Amino acid sequence: MADAEPKIDKTEAAPITIPTEGTTVPEAPEAPAKPKRSLLRPLLMFGVPAILIAIVGFFYLTGGKSVSTDNAYVQQDKSSVSTDVAGRIVEVGVKENQAVKAGDLLFRIDPEPYKIAVAQAQAAIAAAQVQLNTDQVSSQGKGADIQAARDVIANAQENYDRQNALMKQGFTTRANFQAAQHALEQGRAQLQNAEASAAEARAKIATGAAVPGENPQIAAARVQLSKALLDLQRTTVVAPVDGIVSQTKSLQVGQQMITGLAAVTIVSNKPAWIDANFKETDLNKMRVGQCAVVSFDAYPGLELKGHVESMGAGTGSEFSVLPAQNANGNWVKVTQRVPVRIAIDDKSQRALIAGLSADVKVVFNGPCK
Repeated sequence: MADAEPKIDKTEAAPITIPTEGTTVPEAPEAPAKPKRSLLRPLLMFGVPAILIAIVGFFYLTGGKSVSTDNAYVQQDKSSVSTDVAGRIVEVGVKENQAVKAGDLLFRIDPEPYKIAVAQAQAAIAAAQVQLNTDQVSSQGKGADIQAARDVIANAQENYDRQNALMKQGFTTRANFQAAQHALEQGRAQLQNAEASAAEARAKIATGAAVPGENPQIAAARVQLSKALLDLQRTTVVAPVDGIVSQTKSLQVGQQMITGLAAVTIVSNKPAWIDANFKETDLNKMRVGQCAVVSFDAYPGLELKGHVESMGAGTGSEFSVLPAQNANGNWVKVTQRVPVRIAIDDKSQRALIAGLSADVKVVFNGPCK
């Protein structure tokens, strides 16, 4: 059996190019580089959950242990000073934002009209004393009038008895008898008038029950003098407390002051406190004495520790000028706020000016943080 002839691959072989001198051989294309692994995906996969877990953990650990509000303001005692007497200002002793001590002169009202009132009251006392002396003399004279009336009655009675006896015997006329009778009646009327006048005179010189040993007219005059002296004293208006003077624009020499109208305000030097208006939903765990941390918009970085001193007896709306009327068909429920007084325990290095805005955090359990 003859050997099979070998199959010849008739596929044309690729021609082999032999580079000649000066000919550039094209380079084979480079394989594509492997893409670099991005760091954004693992950051998102692990970083975001970690942050969320941290936030949730923070609120879990701190939630329910404190409440905060930025509806809080610094408060201080303020005294509105008014005048008890009307008049024109003749002297001003203070200026705006001046520090004063209790008893320092604020302003003085023209005292001349009140000096005149004092002189009039003193004259009234003297006149009452003169009248008392006159009434005492008159009272003594009334006693003599009574005795004279009694003497007249005695003579008239004697004449009447004689005329009556003669009338019975027929030795006198009826006219004489009636004249004697009329004279007796006149004498008795005269005695009654004298006794009434004496009683009136004694009443004028009598002492009153309210002021034993002193005549009522004199006592009334002394009361008027006391009032006049008090009004004169009140023309000098002084500071009632230590503090800072404010709102002095109406204190001008020549300004007419009206009784009871506030003329100036004094902000007391007593320690300031914070009025924090918490939502009613924040009061469940709040108690008097709990620790509080106060910060101020005016002083960034300043934090003072304090405590809850008291809680308001009513919400802010209860004490407003126009309280809310909820008994109607348009009622909308609104979360109310309750004023909470925060006493400041730390000593502040900055001035706590009344009205400054503050942030307050009340810690329910444990110390302030």
